[in-house]
Amino acid sequence: MKLEVYNINGENLGREVELPDSVFGLELNEKHDHVVYLAVKKYLAAQRQGTHKAKGRAEIKGSTKKIKKQKGTGTARAGSIKNPLFRGGGRVFGPEPRDYTIQLNKKVKKLARRSALSSKAQEGAIIVVEDFVFDSPKTKTYLNLLTSLKNGENDLSDAKSLLILDAPQIDNAPVKPKLPTKKRGAKKKAAFADAMKSYSSDLKAYKENLKTYTASMDEHMDKVEKGYDNIVLSSRNIKKAVVADAKTLNVYQILNANCLVVSESAVNRLSEMLS
Repeated sequence: MKLEVYNINGENLGREVELPDSVFGLELNEKHDHVVYLAVKKYLAAQRQGTHKAKGRAEIKGSTKKIKKQKGTGTARAGSIKNPLFRGGGRVFGPEPRDYTIQLNKKVKKLARRSALSSKAQEGAIIVVEDFVFDSPKTKTYLNLLTSLKNGENDLSDAKSLLILDAPQIDNAPVKPKLPTKKRGAKKKAAFADAMKSYSSDLKAYKENLKTYTASMDEHMDKVEKGYDNIVLSSRNIKKAVVADAKTLNVYQILNANCLVVSESAVNRLSEMLS
């Protein structure tokens, strides 16, 4: 499937981007519907805190004295003020703290995202835009973006929209080498001396790599701020607009949106992750 590429002003740039059929062109059936259902169920379950708690009769503060004599009162016998039948007593089978997390296999989660993206592609609800940045967070700038882009005859200002970006990702920090353990014995001492020489060279390389990594952090944070953070902040005051990172995209976000706006780099990222 090929889609035309637009800029943030809604102008057609005269080029097309290829959406791989393995991600956006699945032939959907009941199996895919069930996989999507499981992924949405997992997401909604993960939103629950599970901190609900009610006290049972053993946890209620109160006297353990028998509140009235066993016989001759004309009413039912009662032995504790903490009885669940009394006001202020413990609760029977009350809620306890629990974890609502549902586990899914990696292949199932991947198939669910591919199914959801394929569904949106079949509906014609995907717009591809060129990569862009915001120099500063401004709601008006993001609103102009939604007004410029159209899904059919209507723009996206009043529709539920999901902007999918490929947020800049920094390389992993260098790992400090481990100091070799000292051992006894002539042969082991010689082996330890060789290990220390190797450790010294590795430590020197680690310090140089760490210095380079630290120097690149400022440049990386500037990319993150302009390429992702400013866009997220610009959309935050618009009720129906959501911005997501392609690396953490979930099925619920895809299905909850009427239209997906995907940057070119995000298309490549999704193709790389889900193919």
